[in-house]
Amino acid sequence: MISSFTELNLLTQIQEALKELNFINPTPVQALVIPKMIEGIDIVARSQTGTGKTFAFGIPMIQKIDPQMSQIQSLVLCPTRELALQVFTEINKLLKFYSEIRTAVIYGGEKYFKQFSALSKKPHIIVATPGRILDLLKQKKIDLSNVKLLVLDEADEMLKMGFQEDVEDILKTIPSERQTALFSATMPDSIKKIAAKYQKNSQTLEISNKNIAVKSIKQFYFIVADMSKNLVLERLLDYQNPDSVIIFANTKRNVDNITDYLQTRNFLVDALHGDLKQNQRQYVLNNFRNKKIKILVATDVAARGLDISDVQMVINYDLSNDYESYVHRIGRTGRAGKSGVSYSFINIRQKMKLKNLEYYLKEKLLLAEIPKIEDIYQQQDQLFRNKVIQLVENYQSNNLSIDTVLMDNLLEKYDHELIIKSLLNYISPCRKKYENIIVRNVSSYNNDDFIKKPYNKNNRINGDYVKKYEHNNVNMTKLIINIGKNDRVYNPATFLQILYDKFNIYRKNIGYIQHFPDKTVFEINNNLVQRIKSKKDIYWENKLIIISDNLDNYSNINNKHNN
Repeated sequence: MISSFTELNLLTQIQEALKELNFINPTPVQALVIPKMIEGIDIVARSQTGTGKTFAFGIPMIQKIDPQMSQIQSLVLCPTRELALQVFTEINKLLKFYSEIRTAVIYGGEKYFKQFSALSKKPHIIVATPGRILDLLKQKKIDLSNVKLLVLDEADEMLKMGFQEDVEDILKTIPSERQTALFSATMPDSIKKIAAKYQKNSQTLEISNKNIAVKSIKQFYFIVADMSKNLVLERLLDYQNPDSVIIFANTKRNVDNITDYLQTRNFLVDALHGDLKQNQRQYVLNNFRNKKIKILVATDVAARGLDISDVQMVINYDLSNDYESYVHRIGRTGRAGKSGVSYSFINIRQKMKLKNLEYYLKEKLLLAEIPKIEDIYQQQDQLFRNKVIQLVENYQSNNLSIDTVLMDNLLEKYDHELIIKSLLNYISPCRKKYENIIVRNVSSYNNDDFIKKPYNKNNRINGDYVKKYEHNNVNMTKLIINIGKNDRVYNPATFLQILYDKFNIYRKNIGYIQHFPDKTVFEINNNLVQRIKSKKDIYWENKLIIISDNLDNYSNINNKHNN
């Protein structure tokens, strides 16, 4: 097995790209796969996302392209648009010094004319989702008769998502003498059947990733009732205060519910699942990468192929359905030699599943104690103190300008200590109120702020658990915004999209909406009022957005801002 890229007789253009990327030593999957693929051998590689598999097939793919032939010579099929875009981006990194090779990405949800335009440039490499490729084949807009190399990336997910028939239809249009490479995180029977049917003398390459993935990750679990998951999640996030978190749930419904709850509690969070359009997915991912949001809530399928660095924490809100998916999830953190941490929410009925998971990992997960309210407050106080000290030190080192007149007036009239106390009181964060957490049949927890209550089938916990955020007047505040029908905001759908795009607020947090020519009156969850009102310099079609809770004096406020 090779230990350096210099051992391979790679094209100069590829070597230059690897040098610029500071890639010297191949990852285990690259060391196994690249030589085999350069030899032309069909392979089935079992490898997780984040192990460098895109370069593992991308390097030999580029090595084999004949730039003088203006036909599609290589095809990469991916289960999702996001993964297709990610693979496309990574391959183009390798082509930085090889402009003679052209690439295109083809996926559903994009307008056809853009993809027709990409195909008209005679790409050598196509990265695509199966559905859109099949559409183009039926329209006779794409020719795969010269494909020499086919890669199925995340093949297990592709089949799980129902693409098997599409994939087989595509395979029938590609010459049988091609080279075929399958990459899969898991190895179900369906993958083995595809390999047996469409590959020739294939070699299976087992890249053991589970120990690599978990050795740099501290793994914890909470025993928590399903009804208390949101409350535990909130405490965990407030106590740890991570900069970058991915929360995994097993269903789209849970993803939305988690996101809605966290938004009402003023977390910077957004959702990622299969129902989002491509532009919405990109918007969410860009915000997460750029730290505009700290928390991403996702399903396994939606998160496939994501390559996001510096994820500090992974939370399994729902325990994954299989052990390999668990490894795949937590492998999002602890990358590139950095340490990471994962937390899993487990109910009492899942204790055996936990033991089986530990047996599979050959490693014990640590039982974590749910943060107490006083511990959260203490942690937040310390963060606030550090922030104030940092502000003082920054001022001292940078000698920033201030209003000296105001300072002199204050010092003349008031005692120094009184001034400091007043300012600290003004800027210190308000104490968040936390609900008590219901713990049933868990003797490990005796915290004072935990309350044990009997289970009741009718109302789950004797009527104490009531959904808080219904669309009614009880938990809603009425606001007014200075955009209306005159601004082409005619219907709730348009208005809700504006709230999402400009303020990252979901429709479930909005109640009554009424449109007027110059304004819109709407109800919003009480917990989001401060967030939406505090945003400044937000525009809709070149118009400054003004939001107020003063409905009676709205005209004066709006005129004042417009003037």
